[in-house]
Formats: sequence, structure tokens, C-alpha cells
Amino acid sequence: MKVSNLNSLVELYFKKLEEIDPKKQFLKWLKPGKPYYTWEDITERIYKLSYKINSLINDGDRCLILSENRPYWLISDIAIMNAGGISVPIFTTYSSSDYEYIFNDCKPSLIIVSNNNQFKKIKNLVDPKFQKIISFESIEMKSLLIQDIFDEKGFQRKINLNLRRNMPACIIYTSGTSGNPKGVILSHGGILANCEGALELLDPLIKKKDPVFLTWLPLSHSYEHAVQFIQILIGAKVFYAESLEKLISNMSLAKPTIMTAVPRFYQNLFNKINTNFTKQSGLKRSLILKTLDLGKKVLNNQQLKPHEKILNFLCQLLVRKKIQGQFGGNLQAFVSGGGALDKNVGEFLNAIGLPTLQGYGLTETSPVVSCNLPGNIKVETVGPPFRTNQIKIAEDGEILVKGENVMLGYWNKEKETKEIIKNGWLHTGDIGEIESNGYLKITDRKKDIIVNHGGDNISPSKIENLICTNEKIKQCLVYGDKKNYLVALIVVDPKEKKDSTIRSIINDFNKKLSIIEKIKKFKLIEQEFTIENGLMTPTLKLKRKKIIEKYKQDLENLYS
Repeated sequence: MKVSNLNSLVELYFKKLEEIDPKKQFLKWLKPGKPYYTWEDITERIYKLSYKINSLINDGDRCLILSENRPYWLISDIAIMNAGGISVPIFTTYSSSDYEYIFNDCKPSLIIVSNNNQFKKIKNLVDPKFQKIISFESIEMKSLLIQDIFDEKGFQRKINLNLRRNMPACIIYTSGTSGNPKGVILSHGGILANCEGALELLDPLIKKKDPVFLTWLPLSHSYEHAVQFIQILIGAKVFYAESLEKLISNMSLAKPTIMTAVPRFYQNLFNKINTNFTKQSGLKRSLILKTLDLGKKVLNNQQLKPHEKILNFLCQLLVRKKIQGQFGGNLQAFVSGGGALDKNVGEFLNAIGLPTLQGYGLTETSPVVSCNLPGNIKVETVGPPFRTNQIKIAEDGEILVKGENVMLGYWNKEKETKEIIKNGWLHTGDIGEIESNGYLKITDRKKDIIVNHGGDNISPSKIENLICTNEKIKQCLVYGDKKNYLVALIVVDPKEKKDSTIRSIINDFNKKLSIIEKIKKFKLIEQEFTIENGLMTPTLKLKRKKIIEKYKQDLENLYS
């Protein structure tokens, strides 16, 4: 199958079906008692759900998906597109105000929701007169149960042949500097271009072993949303993890060959393994240290001496193989995206036998722009660009991207679209450089959006503006780029300088914020941010970089 010749993501699925054994196992949710679905099982359900959705919507209608990861998620996504709709995945962790904004912004005509716990989050926003509901499980409002749809006999097996590469496939919402999420319109061709680039990356891996994925990152995340189509393209077997807490035990069961995740996962993995390493002593500790030392030399393409080659072979047998066994024993590559991976973490994991490829992208680029290559990993970089897009560095150092993978635009935001896409080049807001070997290196961030360790985009101004609505708080700066949680600097009157009072205020605000937006810790300061002291612009905007430089140690102390 030549990906460049395909017209849509729907066509990708059905063309793959012509190549693969329909009885081959395809999807399984690792929740106890859940069945394994073959390609044949999934296809039949896509046909039935497509047929039903087609009777409920018009071409181009937006269709929300609010669900945890499970096989029905992929079925719903493809069925929506096959029925002529535009898929709108939304996170299960959004705040109530985010849900309200998205409903008002994209005006969905169909809502697909997994269960009553999820439905309660949007219950007050649903108008049954204008919006149809399909649910995976029973909910407290009248809905079409998906199992009833699957049990129906009267349906037609139709493939939508009217879809084209330049048509919208989905709208994925991402945080904007204004505080409200922005709907990124991704085309069929944009995600297909990403699949094409990924195929070149994964080709050497899938030739060695049949690809098996373990998925835990939410499918509403642009990264994992695109990965599901890569899984289809390479005919992978896919397991959906029960939860993050059970991920390691799920790995032992699923035995994945490839796994995609965000930096937070790898940071936690590093902490867990490293903590175990520090507990060792004697010969075992010496062997671990030698494994790390020699592994980093191999990673950096340093020539090993004859005796080091022998030692490295022993490290492979006694240390790396044992570690690999804890993750199912078949892992060929971790792929990290959605945020910056710490260099020390990357070196550590690669050295102990867990190959970790760091990539780079944005929701606006469908999402991958570049990625490290198996066997040629440069951990301080994000690898070479995909062949399916172009990269150049602007005069001010900003990374610009051009290609079919660039979004069609922001939904209902023509002005913001024109500000970020100029002459076909997407202005990423990231600062970087292209090394002599063609690998891209990220050196800084131009934009104010915080990207946490989970790869989530967070608007600090939204949170700051909310917190500053309390009269006891004069100013606020939110911090947390590449961190596991958010912290804040709070400017208060000296007379109000009581930690317990401010903590109570912050706790109240946290109830209005999503999980990733909550402020976990804060530091009270008395000096205001002003134009005079250089911490505010003439237009009264915070000079974030200057403030962070001044209070860097105070902020970092909040993570200890």
C-alpha cells in the first residue's frame, strides 16, 4: 500500500483490510473480562456504527468522543469519518469551563460517550433536541446504546469514497494563550503524511518482529490519536492498558515491541529503576555502573576496547536482558513525544537496554515533525525531520514547519490562524537549530504555553487571570514547563501574608481547574512585578523569562 496515494484515513483502514488476515487479532482492552477483537470483528462494527451515524448527522457535522481508551474508541473515530462527520476527541480530565467552551465553539450534533461517569461532566451542556447521544454503557439520559447498534441486522457496508486528503478529519482542542482551548483542524492528508513519515522510522523494527503496541496515553491526545492510524498501517496488534498504575504489569502481559509515551512516563521509569539501582551493593552495583558506562559509550558511537566488548556482552546478559524481561522481553523501542525528554533520562534508558527515541511535534503538525532513528540516536536532539515535511530556522531562531501535515487552521479563529501560518510556514513558537547531521535540536521556547511532563499544553495566563480575581492576590505567575505539576509565585500585601489563607484561596480555585491545571505549591512574595523593575512590559504583560530568572531557585525549591 502506498500511503501517498490514499485519499483518507478511512481508505487507509479498508485498504489495509485487503492485505491482512481478517481473523488476525487486532484490539484488546486489558480490563479483566474484555474480549479480543479481530480485524473482522472491528470492521463489522465500523460498518454498523457508520451506517447509524450517517442517519443522524449531515456531512461536516462535528461529533464529540468522550471516553477512556478502549476498542470502541477507534471504532467510533473511523465510523464518524466514514459517515461524513468530523471527529472531535475531548479529554476526560477537562474542567467544566473547557467542556462548555468546546460545546459552544464546535456545536456538535452527535456525542459519543463511554459511561455515566463521563456523561455527568457534560450533562448540563447536552440539548437532546439538537444533539444525538450514543453511549458505550447505560447513562442517565436517553441514548442509543452502542451494543444495540452492533446487534442490528439491517445495515449497509459502505465505504465513504467522497473523502479527500485536504478535507477535515478531526478537530483536536489545545490550550491557547488567551486561556480558552483552540480547535486544531487536522486533515486526512496531514495525518496520512505523518503515517508515511513514521513508516520509514519504524520499518527496520517491524521487519524484526510483528509489531505489538501497548497504549495508555489518551486517544484524545493528538500524538496517540495519530499513532492509532500508524498501528493500522503496519497491521499491529494493539493492547489498551487498564491504567497508568497497572502499566508495568500490563507490559509483562502484552509484551509490546513498540510503545509511545510522553516524558512523564520515562521520567517516572527512570526514577523507579534508578532508585532500585542505588539500593544495590558489591558486585551487583559494580555491574550496574559498568552497564551504564558502556551503554552510554555505545550510544555516543565511541569505540569499545576488546575487554570492554566482553564486559558489555556480560552486561547485556546479566543486566539489560533482565530489565527488558520486566517489560515483556520484546521491546524494540520506546518513542517519546509531546514534550522535552531530559537528556540524562534518555541516556540512562538507552544505556540499560531500553531504546528510547525522542521526537518533536505539535498538535498543529498532525503532530510529528521529526524523530530520532533506531540505531542512530542523538539524545540531545529530536532527530531528523520526517521526509513528508520541511523545516527551516527563522532569523530569530524560531522553528518553522511546512508540509501537508500542517493544520488546516484553528476552528472559528481566522485571525489566530493567520498569525501562526504565514506563506505556508507554521511558526511553532519553539527556538532551535539544525545540526550538521540534519538532526533538529530544540534550545528554547518562544511562546508562553507550558508543556508539562505529560505533554499537555497548559495556558498559564488562564490560571493566573483566574487566581488574580481574588482581592487578596495582587499578581501571580504560574510555572511548570517540563514538570510533573504546576507551582506559582503569588504577590500579596504584607498584611495578607498568611500561607494558610492563600492556600485556602488556591484550593478553591483548584476546584474550578482541570487536573493538569491545578496549583500544587506556591511561594508568597511581596515585591510586585512592575514596568519600573523590569518585570512587566509597557502594555502591562508579565515578562515571564525575567521573572523566572529572578525567582528560579525559589521556583525549583517548590519541587523538592
